[in-house]
Amino acid sequence: MDSLITAAARALAAGDPLGALNRVALRGDAAALALRGIAMAQLGDFSRAKLLMRSAARAFGSGDVVARARCVVAEAEIALASRELGWPAKALDAARATLEAHGDRMNAAHARYLLVRRLLLVGHLDDAERALAGLVPTLFPPALRAAHELVVAGVALRRLHTKPARAALARAERAARQAGIPALMAEVESAALLLNTPAARLIARGEERLLLLEEVETLLASKTLVVDACRHVVRDGGTIVSLASRPVLFALARALGEAWPDDVPRDTLVARAFRAKRADESHRARLRVEIGRLRAALGTLGGVSATRRGFALMPRRASEVAVLARPVDGEHAQVLAFLADGESWSSSALALVLGASQRTVQRALDSLAAAGKVQSFGRGRARRWTTPPVPGFATTLLLPSPLPCD
Repeated sequence: MDSLITAAARALAAGDPLGALNRVALRGDAAALALRGIAMAQLGDFSRAKLLMRSAARAFGSGDVVARARCVVAEAEIALASRELGWPAKALDAARATLEAHGDRMNAAHARYLLVRRLLLVGHLDDAERALAGLVPTLFPPALRAAHELVVAGVALRRLHTKPARAALARAERAARQAGIPALMAEVESAALLLNTPAARLIARGEERLLLLEEVETLLASKTLVVDACRHVVRDGGTIVSLASRPVLFALARALGEAWPDDVPRDTLVARAFRAKRADESHRARLRVEIGRLRAALGTLGGVSATRRGFALMPRRASEVAVLARPVDGEHAQVLAFLADGESWSSSALALVLGASQRTVQRALDSLAAAGKVQSFGRGRARRWTTPPVPGFATTLLLPSPLPCD
């Protein structure tokens, strides 16, 4: 490796993409193409970065399997940063195996972190934890240790385990300072803000207040009957009843939870559950049927009693009832929650993580764009959607962009 390539690689490792480009911008050999691709990715030009990495892989040829595997890992990182979640994970796993077989443990570990990050993004937390269990961060350089701890913190935050998350972020901060990379230190600082900004709203006894993640964790561990509007479940300690596939029942449960200990008029329940402006006899008959289904679904958690003007929620074990809602409610709130991580998403990636059809997501994005809440750039398959994070509110996603290994 010549001196310019070595200097460019060191500049990239230190988080200086412009310094790297100054050394290799006019070169077209395989190593220079790869470094230019990484530099463009660090600068945010993912389309150009992807093209450069593919050109580098072709230029290395079939004889240099390690270099080609590194190009595959770099392209996977670019795909993850640009939210191309359909990128073939098998190719990344094959590249990881190649790197491990040839003794490149650092880049092999980096590939595994990319796999874990994708699992975290699509909500496969158990798989992400199993993949993390095979990694020993103490053997890695500071930058990779920081990336490891950020992923550990991300899993802990998604599981609402705030103490392990704080400990992982503290370790990440120490490792980032040892690495001396400003972008990495900023990433850790940004992740730590999630623990100190409101993550949800508590609605109880007719009042609302914002909760931090730690307070959400405490609430869910308490004996309070919680109607969780973030996950569409009703829970009491360790007992959880999912109503995610039964939106009418959940709408009724939320309305009853928000009013507790008072009852809710029948016309109000009809409007909340069926979106009917006026309640007639058919709506009231359907309401009785759905209330019966809600009683059966709640089981030991609680019952629903009829009153003179409507219905009231009756917890069986809990002494309090509360509704846990997103910081910002409204139509398409779940789409906005993913876009609030500040990254650029494709409609296909959003459809994958939301478990919805791409057409449904596209309609939601068009509606949000018309309201000025999101914006897009690019055309066709390259079209991406983004929105600035909501000021003062935490996003539930923690997706740090790893630094390339030497």
